[in-house]
Amino acid sequence: MPTIFTHSVVGLSAATALSGRKFPARFWGLSLLCAVLPDADVVTFRLGIPYEHFLGHRGFFHSLPFAILVGLLIALLFFPQEKLFSKKWFFYLLYFSGLTATHGILDAFTNGGLGIALLSPFDNERYFFWTTPIQVSPLSPDRFFTARGLAVIKNELLWLWLPCMLLALFTRLYRRR
Repeated sequence: MPTIFTHSVVGLSAATALSGRKFPARFWGLSLLCAVLPDADVVTFRLGIPYEHFLGHRGFFHSLPFAILVGLLIALLFFPQEKLFSKKWFFYLLYFSGLTATHGILDAFTNGGLGIALLSPFDNERYFFWTTPIQVSPLSPDRFFTARGLAVIKNELLWLWLPCMLLALFTRLYRRR
C-alpha cells in the first residue's frame, strides 16, 4: 500500500483541485478522512482476523462498494442541508465515494501483499493491476523509518505526489483564467 502520507496527499490534492468552489471546512477534513479511511482495517490484525479474510486488510474496506457506502453516508450525515438526489447532493456522494475508492485503486498498483478485494462483497478475489510501480509501504512504524521506508517515500514522490500536486496546481491555474 502507499503510505498514509501519500493517501493524504491524494485527498488534499483532490480538495485543492475543486477548491475554486466554496466548500465548508468539513469538506477538507472529510477529503482527508476518505483518502485514508480504508486502512483503518489494519485493526483487524489485532483482532485476530487473517489478512486474507473478507474483513482482513485490503478486503471489503478497500472495495468499491465500501467506497460508495462511505460516500452515501457522508452525503447524508455531513451535508443534510442538500436536498436528497439534488445535483449538489450527488456531487458530494460521487466525490467522497471516488476519493475513498482511490485508496483501494492505488493499493492495487503496489508491488506487495495479497492484492485488493476491489469488488467485495460480490467477489472476494484479490487483484493487482497489470503494472505495480508503487512500492508497498511497511506497516509498522519501526520498519518505516529505515532505508526501505525512505525508498518507498522516494518512489511515491515520483509516482503519486508529483502528479497530484501538478493536477492541483494546473486545476487552480485553469480556474483563475
